[in-house]
Amino acid sequence: MELGLVTSSTYLRSEESTLLRLLGRCEADIRRLKVGLHVVGKAYGAIVGHGVMSNYEGLHHYSTDRYRGLVRMTADLVGRDPGSLDGVIYLTSPDDTSTLLPEAVALKRQSLIHAKPYLSTVASVLDWIGTESLWTGHPRRSEVIPTVDLMSSQTLALIAHDGMKKAMLTFVEDYFDLLSRFARRVSTASTGLRLNELARGRGWPIDIAWTSCYRSGPLGGDAEIADLVLRHQCQRVIFFCDPLVPHPHDADISMLERAITANTEDTVYIGSPVVASRWAEAAYRASYVSQR
Repeated sequence: MELGLVTSSTYLRSEESTLLRLLGRCEADIRRLKVGLHVVGKAYGAIVGHGVMSNYEGLHHYSTDRYRGLVRMTADLVGRDPGSLDGVIYLTSPDDTSTLLPEAVALKRQSLIHAKPYLSTVASVLDWIGTESLWTGHPRRSEVIPTVDLMSSQTLALIAHDGMKKAMLTFVEDYFDLLSRFARRVSTASTGLRLNELARGRGWPIDIAWTSCYRSGPLGGDAEIADLVLRHQCQRVIFFCDPLVPHPHDADISMLERAITANTEDTVYIGSPVVASRWAEAAYRASYVSQR
């Protein structure tokens, strides 16, 4: 597995910075999974300078120039040659406007189009590592299994653009029992209505909503869920974005994504049906491991 790595300069200023703490926390797992890290910009120097990932052959300096690095990373993300990337870690602080640059937007968009992980929070990176650990037969009791155990106290947001609603319905149908373990589910309007219909067909009590319906995204639903995230009342957001269709409420979507980024330690964000299904399958495996 080869991942591109991009981060804000604010995450590199000391040994206690977000990126270095993250790598220190999961270094052993990265080595065990043999994850290649292709680092853009000053982050490589910070990693090496602080002795993190010391002598790790999978650590690569992608490019010193951020612009050229992001362009190359996007090209490698969609490529089929041996040097192609399998996903991206893109950690930025909420006040970093670089994510609005065309090359950064294109990187995220191509991640969605090609169904590759786009890990934009610390919680998402740890969750992904746990997922891959379970897929490779090496469960991490410290990261993934507590996530499953804590579902009964967590809130899950399920959102889908019009062109992705069928994919969301399929995902929930396939993993209904797992998703029902969350203490609460929230959705934007039309997605929520269809999910509640599905739940009733699965035997969910007719007088209890399976998911709480907020307003539609363009009418403020994304803002309502962003507020939940910022108040630490939503721990996982599964948002099936349609990357091939322009959205008039892009500002609302960006606000939600920024809220998730601001809560980087606590909120997992998944934007692709393929990545969401891989997590759900791993969560089932985690349930089995925790019961052994």
